Amino acid sequence: MDTSDFLATVPLLSRIAPEELRRFAEVTREKQYPEGSVILFEDDPGDSLFIVRAGRVKVVLVAEDGREVILGVLGVSEHFGELSLIDDQPRSAHVIAMEDSTLLVLRRDDFRRRVEATPAVAWALLAELSRRLRRADGKIGGLVLLDVPGRIAQLLMDVGEEGGTDTIDKPLTHQVIAQMIGASRETVSRTMREFQDAGLISVHRRRITIRDRAGLSARAHARTGSTPGGGPDPGFVIPITRGS
Repeated sequence: MDTSDFLATVPLLSRIAPEELRRFAEVTREKQYPEGSVILFEDDPGDSLFIVRAGRVKVVLVAEDGREVILGVLGVSEHFGELSLIDDQPRSAHVIAMEDSTLLVLRRDDFRRRVEATPAVAWALLAELSRRLRRADGKIGGLVLLDVPGRIAQLLMDVGEEGGTDTIDKPLTHQVIAQMIGASRETVSRTMREFQDAGLISVHRRRITIRDRAGLSARAHARTGSTPGGGPDPGFVIPITRGS
């Protein structure tokens, strides 16, 4: 797949005409990042949009004591850094390669020239930002209103819906889930076992399959305090953020 064909799979650019995608492809650069490498540091100057062509990356906040809160795990055709294309502000989080990854980089000036030439790109960017704001609102509500099992259930539902299937191909270790929802790994492991015992999910070689979507959805809509252990785990940061 050449670069312009690949760009057609990126939600932000999927509605753009093929000839315009070819112009975008001409100004993108491809960069390789080995597993564990830092792609962006929080507060770095924001001057580029990044698109994942291969591999996976995580968007994280790091507390002063070194704890990580994962704001998102991004795979192929997903992107980050779009906020900096608009407001010229520094990066709001770290981005780290979770495995060997290939990224396409589109600099702000090149992107803006294409937006000025093709207003459809601006509308696509607005639609994507709206989608992310709605997801952020839902995440904030879940962190406030749901107990830990409810937050795990909601996360599994959301990731499954993003992939359009009941099988979650994006590998999620218990540690990653814990860092995404503000809980301990031990609590996540216990809850995942309970979900398996109840027939809500199955796990095979770290691949999670939703077996009872209605049951998992019901668990995701339980409110804090409805079961023992509700509310955030002590000592964990609750990420309140609306961008990356």
